[in-house]
Amino acid sequence: MMLKAVLFDFNGVIINDEALHEQLLEQLLIEENLRPQRAEFQEVCLGRSDRACLRDLLERRGRVVTDAYLDTLIRRKAQAYRQALDGLATLPIYPGLEDFLFKLQGQGVPMGVVSGALRSEIELVLTRSQLAKYFTVMVGGDEISASKPDPEGYLLAVDRLNAALPDLQLQPQNCLAIEDTYPGIRAAKGAGMQVLGVANTHPFQMMHRTANWVVDYLTEVDLEHVRRVFSANAA
Repeated sequence: MMLKAVLFDFNGVIINDEALHEQLLEQLLIEENLRPQRAEFQEVCLGRSDRACLRDLLERRGRVVTDAYLDTLIRRKAQAYRQALDGLATLPIYPGLEDFLFKLQGQGVPMGVVSGALRSEIELVLTRSQLAKYFTVMVGGDEISASKPDPEGYLLAVDRLNAALPDLQLQPQNCLAIEDTYPGIRAAKGAGMQVLGVANTHPFQMMHRTANWVVDYLTEVDLEHVRRVFSANAA
């Protein structure tokens, strides 16, 4: 099976902002007169959309809210996220990412982003970091009905790539997903894709149990090796 496209997760793969999201969600709970709990972010929210995360956090505390109220909470968090990024002189983009994107682009490999983050947040970061030029498609968490680990976002990215590049004749099996969380890995595999895990969020050894193969840093990725492993795993 030939590698035809690479799909990137966003938080924890492109931008190192998981700690910021945890802080903002904890602040949101406090504003709702609810108590944050230690390590709950890792258990409930990593790799998932804000909507899925917030709904579960509230339900754990006996709070059932309407979709409209969830929309309000998501907007409040998104505004706080933008303000936090505005206060940073440099965005915490992972080292080696742009070199990797440049190499993929040079080899004619289309790329996309599939994330639980809001599309507006993805666009904000990619535009400010001047990385948007590398990505043909983006899928945000507010554009799908089911959060990771559901494969919907990855399947939508395949559809969008085929719409943008009809000659590609892309199938999920032709895609490599790059993920840092277990829900993300499950989503990509559920879509029929192979997964390169990056140990930015979980230990290397733990990621190896679920991803097809793992690197500590994107700077370690050898594209020729990726192609060989991709083909071997598909055989």
